[in-house]
Amino acid sequence: MLVRDAMSTVVLTIGPTHTLRQAAALMSTRRVGAAVVHDPDAGGIGILTERDILNSVGLGQSPDSERAHDHTTTDVVFAAPAWTLEEAARAMAHGGFRHLIVLDRGEPVGIVSVRDIIRCWAPVRQHVPA
Repeated sequence: MLVRDAMSTVVLTIGPTHTLRQAAALMSTRRVGAAVVHDPDAGGIGILTERDILNSVGLGQSPDSERAHDHTTTDVVFAAPAWTLEEAARAMAHGGFRHLIVLDRGEPVGIVSVRDIIRCWAPVRQHVPA
């Protein structure tokens, strides 16, 4: 199975000046665990994850004043739609992260998460009447 078969095509893109509260609200509304941060002034594409927001709040920082660009990972590993799920899982395990931005011709077309991979690898749980 390939990344294109597992990835979410709901790609939330935010700007670097969004507050962490704004980012969290958008992520919650769209039910995603990461946002692509597009910052042309800083060289392109980064990722802000729910863990980045949690770490900031855990440090006592205000989600109303902290900006996405200060918490964005810019050293990003990108996946291609044609990668196998094994390649994506290997990249995540090696890098210690749970989301990969999927690029096609240099543009974000999706995000694949550990959860997406597990859904593909694990059988669907059937409801068995009692």
